[in-house]
Amino acid sequence: MPTKKPLIAIVDDDQSMREATRGLMRSLGFDVEAFSSADDFLKFTDLRRTNCLVTDIHMPGMSGLDLHRQLVALGESIPTVLITAFPNGNVRGLGRDVVGYLEKPFSEQDLLNCVRSALARGSNGKTD
Repeated sequence: MPTKKPLIAIVDDDQSMREATRGLMRSLGFDVEAFSSADDFLKFTDLRRTNCLVTDIHMPGMSGLDLHRQLVALGESIPTVLITAFPNGNVRGLGRDVVGYLEKPFSEQDLLNCVRSALARGSNGKTD
């Protein structure tokens, strides 16, 4: 029975950013689902299969930070990469599930490094 490819979820209200990130992750061999809002992601039927979440911080409605907090409250431990065009550096203390923080524009390699870190954390439960 073949193993499933890691599932990367992308949540970003910016369509061009969402599509570019989805294309990059697909080109690297990952299964990818993209969502235009945090609410849409929370309704995703395969949410528990998500191995890594890449989410914009600043979005209409529920922000990426609020989405992360909601997942924690639901008992969902999904390694998360936060991205933002408006950095304020206030991402300390968000918990061990936040594995990356990238300021737009970021390099494909930086994003890939964060995703790999997330997948490594998800597979063994810790990075230390």
